[in-house]
Amino acid sequence: MKKLKHEAELFKGALIAGVAYAEGRKAVEFEPTDSASEKLRYIYRLLVHDKIIQPLPEDQVSEASMRHKLAIWYSRQLPKGHPLLS
Repeated sequence: MKKLKHEAELFKGALIAGVAYAEGRKAVEFEPTDSASEKLRYIYRLLVHDKIIQPLPEDQVSEASMRHKLAIWYSRQLPKGHPLLS
């Protein structure tokens, strides 16, 4: 798995976008006490379920690989020339 240049920032954006997607879809209502790890797992599974992203092989599912997958998903939502894509 090749690390993206701005992966941490992309993941933060992906988490915000993923929460908005999940709550807008009325699939979940996150609480302020929910950890980033819990949100990550739920958003990853929801995006896989909705066939928005390809699932990882079960033996490769880890927090790091899910973060990477969401960062890639979010990077594809950004317009060309966005500072996080350079």
